[in-house]
Amino acid sequence: MATLRIEHPITDYDTWRRAFDSFAAARDRAGVQQHRILRPIDDQRYVMVDLDFANVPAAEQFLAFLRTSVWSDPGRAPALAGTPQTRILAPADDNG
Repeated sequence: MATLRIEHPITDYDTWRRAFDSFAAARDRAGVQQHRILRPIDDQRYVMVDLDFANVPAAEQFLAFLRTSVWSDPGRAPALAGTPQTRILAPADDNG
């Protein structure tokens, strides 16, 4: 398993959420098994998203898609404020 963690400031959560939801089919095609959206309790203009994949290559491919096809186009990422910070994570006890 691999998790793509994405963090970034936003201008408006409702606008951001509509854009996020519009990419549900892309997430399904990329093999996202589950997602979580988190927001700091003291900063409503910041989001963290965890996207779970079966493996690291799938997470890397989706990250490349986000960088080239989503975040680079303000029309596709209307509430993005700043550059997303990303990491691909694996469980600490994962032997594979």
